[in-house]
Amino acid sequence: MNVLWRTLLVLWKARRRYRRDGPIDPFTVGRVRLTTLPTDLDLVRHMNNGRYLSLFDLGRFDLLMRTGVWHVMDEHGWYPVVANETISFRRSLHLWQRFTVESRVIAADDRAVYLEHRAVVGGEIYAQLFVRGRFVRRAGGVVRMSELFDALGVDRDAVPAPAEWMTRWASDVALPSSKAPAPSMWD
Repeated sequence: MNVLWRTLLVLWKARRRYRRDGPIDPFTVGRVRLTTLPTDLDLVRHMNNGRYLSLFDLGRFDLLMRTGVWHVMDEHGWYPVVANETISFRRSLHLWQRFTVESRVIAADDRAVYLEHRAVVGGEIYAQLFVRGRFVRRAGGVVRMSELFDALGVDRDAVPAPAEWMTRWASDVALPSSKAPAPSMWD
């Protein structure tokens, strides 16, 4: 439940900042300050590896709200989904340790946006996550990034294309389409 309360708090703060300051540039680094709570810990008393993913969601929610994407999603009946993600760990976060979730859109192709998230303490990266996300229509179907950028008034040419390794990574780890079979068979 604590992630639910954190989510609501982050959204509330981001919405206030959006109303007060207006939208931020979609390629700005967003920062959310957090503290490692007892419910974030695993049996060895450092942050559980799965919790990082939930807390990095807060960075995405903050960016969605503060860039104005959240409002565009509401208007068009869209919602974001994660297609792929890969996380790397460098150091552990411990109980009551303050850290910052830094989040930034780093690229986009025709179907997806690529983001980087970092857990940072004192300027040092403790964990890093790369995410490939898409926007889906509530009525069905995938939102093309050109449609999203048009709705935001963002020049598509100003959006960096993904690096070659990102495209290869997304292809290498992709599962079949939800319309294709994907049987669970172990060798």
